[in-house]
Amino acid sequence: MTDADPAVDADAAADAGPLADLDPDLRRVVSDIESLGVPPWHALSVREARRIEDDLFGGDGDPTETLPVASTLDLGIEGPDGDDLPLRVYRPPETPAPTLVFFHGGGWCLGTLDSAADLARRLCRRVGAVVVSVDYRLAPDHRFPAPVDDAIRALEWTRDHGESLGGNGVVGVAGSSAGANLAAAAALATPADTAPAVQTLLYPITDRAFATDSYEANADGPLLTREDMRYFWRQYLRSDVDAANPYAAPLRAGDLGRTAPAVVVTAERDPLRDDGAAYAARLSDAGVPVDHLDYDGMCHGFCSFAGDVPAADDAFDDLAAATREHLAAARGE
Repeated sequence: MTDADPAVDADAAADAGPLADLDPDLRRVVSDIESLGVPPWHALSVREARRIEDDLFGGDGDPTETLPVASTLDLGIEGPDGDDLPLRVYRPPETPAPTLVFFHGGGWCLGTLDSAADLARRLCRRVGAVVVSVDYRLAPDHRFPAPVDDAIRALEWTRDHGESLGGNGVVGVAGSSAGANLAAAAALATPADTAPAVQTLLYPITDRAFATDSYEANADGPLLTREDMRYFWRQYLRSDVDAANPYAAPLRAGDLGRTAPAVVVTAERDPLRDDGAAYAARLSDAGVPVDHLDYDGMCHGFCSFAGDVPAADDAFDDLAAATREHLAAARGE
């Protein structure tokens, strides 16, 4: 009798279990994360969830080597509450360039400039844009609408001052998950004559509705569960009344026809897939140009694994190309 190979056992379990429908390369990455035994987000206090998220994903550490950009700059602007609103600016080699104001994910409760560094750097490199990453206030310390107010403030400040950072006057917004929700809210809140050139939304949260087909199919994840999302919404909203506010739930907006052109990225194995798909459909029905990029075999957060998962890397190329096209169109190119 020989000892079993743990790696083989783990692969076999993944092939037969809830990860079975994932792209094989993504399945290995997710299996490695799940093997760490981290409890689900909803089982943790916000303080402990932040610590674990920082341990797992924090550190601008060595994206600096694997995802180099021309320069980075940390600065603070006056926020809506009078305190500093921290920003981190990533510049591509060639400027002036379009600018993207970027909001990290984390259920409005988690996330830092460091944990979002990989996505910000990839956007800078592949879109060829100046990226302004925003360290917005987090719930439950700062509930809705504080993060939205920060997002709007960062967008307005960048529109006014972006050329000093290497921008060419064209400004878009981008975000992942809860950050995509904030990007969509900021785009909705901006007057049509100064609307962003694009809103690039990676697996966005657009409504508080937990009975969609994608929530039913992916209630247990991977990486994000229905209970996690219930937990995040509880931390974010002041009351159930806020759930009907279009700046909290952009899918509830009555008129989407005056908002920005969009690139909406969704994943087959994500509870939020239908959030993104419904928002893309509403934008299209309202006459807003939209690219809905949907990926089989992918799960929530997959763009963060572009360095390890070839299919995710290809998807990042797709979303970067679509974003570039909208930014170029805003300059009449």
